[in-house]
Amino acid sequence: MKYVLLTAFAVALGAAGAWCASAAETKPVPAASAPAAKVENPADWAYLDNGIVRLGVKKTSGACIGYLSASRSDRNLINHFDQGRFIQQSYYGEKDDSMWAKNPWRWNPVQGGDWRGGPSNLLDFRTDAKTLYAKTQPKHWASGAELPEVVMEEWITLEGRVAHVRYRMTYTGRTSHPATHQEIPAFFANPEFGTLVLYDGDKPWTGAPLSRYEPGKTFDEHAPTENWAAYVDAKDFGAGAYVPIAKSLTSYRTGGVKNSDCSYFAMITTFAITPGLVFDYDVCLTIGTSSEMRATFKRIHDAAPPRRSRAEAPRSQPFENG
Repeated sequence: MKYVLLTAFAVALGAAGAWCASAAETKPVPAASAPAAKVENPADWAYLDNGIVRLGVKKTSGACIGYLSASRSDRNLINHFDQGRFIQQSYYGEKDDSMWAKNPWRWNPVQGGDWRGGPSNLLDFRTDAKTLYAKTQPKHWASGAELPEVVMEEWITLEGRVAHVRYRMTYTGRTSHPATHQEIPAFFANPEFGTLVLYDGDKPWTGAPLSRYEPGKTFDEHAPTENWAAYVDAKDFGAGAYVPIAKSLTSYRTGGVKNSDCSYFAMITTFAITPGLVFDYDVCLTIGTSSEMRATFKRIHDAAPPRRSRAEAPRSQPFENG
């Protein structure tokens, strides 16, 4: 399916994204000062800005989300040090004898490109003052190979302090990959946002105390029962993502290497990539204090439509059990 008009983008969001937009808060986000940003080629970037939040995608990195801030601030919360950072789509399949540096790897289409810095191929890109659409042919993270059997798409709108992102991955390959954990999506924050905040108790959306973690260099696993997580700084300000279909979360932080430090988490679900698969899911991003982000995500949760039942789920698309 080819989306070539922004009007088609608006229709595609339609009811699927309305719950996110209608629940968004319009209270301005306070601006924050920051060190001078890394020099970038302005032509590489495209932005949406609604006067409350500002979001940017890097067109030379598969149109991955690499910028998120308050509108009147130059403090970017998202890390885009290499093609594997950003907020972006990334999927996994069978072991294929590829190598990431000296590490045995597996089939791994990544929206941004490969680990050596090779960018993915941007097939289509459309934007106006309110909406953004991108279609990308990803690269294999380890081998750098083009992956024509995979197409990744994203539709982005801003409403209040929320960015609603609809992701789609279409697989036309012949290989049936085994079921494995999938990042939905990969989320990389800048290193000063070092505290992972989420709720992982048994009383979600009741206002019970949040959990706070300081991830290390190895993967930490959590079960965010409110389906969101965020990284915040020492003043409790940061960025977070709400992913309704997420089942678990993995996280880590790196430090000590100049310019490459970061804070990572990924919401996780598990499924197999098989011929004909079309996988869609929704993400809502926001910035603020941990309590502000939680309140924003609760409004979205409370406004959400009923879950699709098993019978209503398209046969080619993973769905949420329930």
